[in-house]
Amino acid sequence: MKLKSPEDRSRINKRLRRIEGQVRGVQRMIDEGRDCRDIIQQLAAVRSAVQQAGLEVMRIYAHQCISDSESAMTPEEVVDYLVGVLGKWS
Repeated sequence: MKLKSPEDRSRINKRLRRIEGQVRGVQRMIDEGRDCRDIIQQLAAVRSAVQQAGLEVMRIYAHQCISDSESAMTPEEVVDYLVGVLGKWS
């Protein structure tokens, strides 16, 4: 299933561009020889941002599947699928 809403796509892409900028910042830190503790702290922030973006996509997916009358999945199947994905996500 695709992200149907232009607003949802825009919001997710905005998050991903911000994450991309964070990753470039970490690369600069490495190139500049910054302290490993600072780099690790920024990598933790990147990881958290990626997790939040993934959770937002899952939330949108769940809403679309449950509210879409043409969805091939029942609400129970959507929940089971998302629980499986969340298990891999953590």
